[in-house]
Amino acid sequence: MTNKMPPAMRDHALQIAHHEMGHYVVARALGFATGGVSLTVTMDLRHQGGASITLARSISSMDAMKAYLEARMVVLLAGAMGQTLASKQSPKKTVDKSKAAAILKGALGAEQDYAKIRELRHLLRNIAYPDTDPASSDGITAELKVITDRVWGRTQKIVEELADTISELAGALVDGMVIVEQWGRAADTYEVVLTGEMLERLRAVQAIPALTVASAS
Repeated sequence: MTNKMPPAMRDHALQIAHHEMGHYVVARALGFATGGVSLTVTMDLRHQGGASITLARSISSMDAMKAYLEARMVVLLAGAMGQTLASKQSPKKTVDKSKAAAILKGALGAEQDYAKIRELRHLLRNIAYPDTDPASSDGITAELKVITDRVWGRTQKIVEELADTISELAGALVDGMVIVEQWGRAADTYEVVLTGEMLERLRAVQAIPALTVASAS
C-alpha cells in the first residue's frame, strides 16, 4: 500500500519509523524486553508512533541502579538519533547531532523523551555524586554535563553501530502501512502495527547484539 502514499507522506513516515525503531533496537541491544512497534501518519503529516519497551528490571545494587538509569537515557536518546538516519544527507548512516538535538528540544517532536532524559540525568547525578553541595550550582552543572556528554557519546556510537538494522526495520514498518477505512469521508490515514511476535521472527531482530552501558563512576 505504501507505493500509493504521497512522497512527502512516505518520507515523513520513514523519519518517524526510524525514530521508533531507534528506541526499539537500542532497547533490545541493552537488554530491555520489547513488544510491538506501531505507526500512524495522516495526509497532513500528523503522526503517532510507539515502541513497547518493558522497564521492569531487578536492581539489587547501587551500581545496577546507575547502569539502569544510564541505559534508559540511552534508549530515550536513541529515538531522536535514529530519526536522523533517515536523512538523505547521511548516506553513510551517521547521526546528525545538531538535528538530533533539535528533535529532542521540540523542533520535530520527542519533547516527552527530552523531559524524561532531563529528569533521569538529575537522578543519576544525585546517585553518582552524593557528596556535592546542593547549593553548588556550578558543581552540579559540571557534573550534569559530564553525564550528558558520556550518555550522548555512547548513544551515538550504539545508534551508528546498529544503523543498518534500524533502517532495515524502519523500512519494513513503513512497507507494512495500509490505509485506514474512513466511513463517510475520504481516507487520509495510513497505519501499521508490528507485534512483538512478528518482530521476533525477523532475522534483523534476531541478530541484534547484546551491548552494555558502563555505569557512572
